[in-house]
Amino acid sequence: MADLIDPIKLKQIVEAALMAADAPLSVDQLQKLFAHGELDSEEGRAQIRDTLKTLEEEAAGRGYELVRVASGYRYQVRQELSPWVSRLWEEKPPRYSRALLETLALIAYKQPVTRGDIEQVRGVAVSQNIMRTLMERNWIRVVGQREVPGRPSLYGTTREFLDYFGLKSLDQLPPLAEIRSLIEPLALDGVDEDGAGAPDQQGTNETEPSADARSEEVESREGEEAVESAGEGAGALGEGSEAEAAGPDDRTRERQEHEASGEGPGERPAERPHSAEVVRLPTSPRR
Repeated sequence: MADLIDPIKLKQIVEAALMAADAPLSVDQLQKLFAHGELDSEEGRAQIRDTLKTLEEEAAGRGYELVRVASGYRYQVRQELSPWVSRLWEEKPPRYSRALLETLALIAYKQPVTRGDIEQVRGVAVSQNIMRTLMERNWIRVVGQREVPGRPSLYGTTREFLDYFGLKSLDQLPPLAEIRSLIEPLALDGVDEDGAGAPDQQGTNETEPSADARSEEVESREGEEAVESAGEGAGALGEGSEAEAAGPDDRTRERQEHEASGEGPGERPAERPHSAEVVRLPTSPRR
C-alpha cells in the first residue's frame, strides 16, 4: 500500500498536470493520477478540491489564472493581457461573420432548435457553410429530431462551446443585449458569411480611390501632358532654328531680285521675324 502524499507534493502534482494537459481536467481525472492509498480514501476528492482552491488563490496577481469551465479546470492567460501575448503568433485569430454569430447565439439561448426556427427569427435562410463550420468546431451537435413531417434535426451546444468561451454552464451566458453589442460592429465592417469583406455592387472587393489617390492621378496626368507639351515646343523650336539659319540667304536672294526689278529696298514688304514662330509654345488646357 502506497504512503499518503503530503499536501505540498499533492499541490505540485496537480499543478504540473494542469500545465501539461492540452484540455481542462476534472476532479475525477485528477484523482485518477494517484495510486490506491496515495490519497485518503474518504477525503481524496476534497483534498484535490482544496488544492485547486489554493492554486487559484496563488495565481491571483499573476499573468495567468486558474479557471473552471464546463469540462474541468485549466490555466489560461488573463484576458486583459491577450493583446500582448497574441503577438507570439503570426497567424491572426479567425473572424466570425455576423450571420454565424447570430446563428450560434440563437442555438445557445433557445436550444434545442431547428434550422427552420433560426430562419424564422433571422428572416433569412441559414447557410449550409455556417452549420458546417459550427459542427466542425464541435460547438453544436444534433440532440434529436422534432416530431413533425420531415423530422428536422434539433441542435444544441456542446461542452467544447462552453470551454471555448470560458463558461461553466449555460447559466453564465451574458445577457442578449451584450451579445447584440458584440455582433453589431460586424455589420459596420461588412463581414460576409465567410468572414471576408463584403463585395461592392460589382461583386468585387475593390474600393473607390481616395481623394488623395485621385489628386495624385491628376497631377501625374498633368505632368505627362507637360512633358508632351515640352516635346512639341522643342520640335517647334528646332523648326524655328532651321528657318533662322536659312533666313539670311533668303533675304539676300530676295533683295537681289528686288534690285533687278527696280524696286528699292524701302518698298520691300516688312518681314515677320522668324523668332515669332518659337516664342509661343503650345499649351494644354488644365483638366
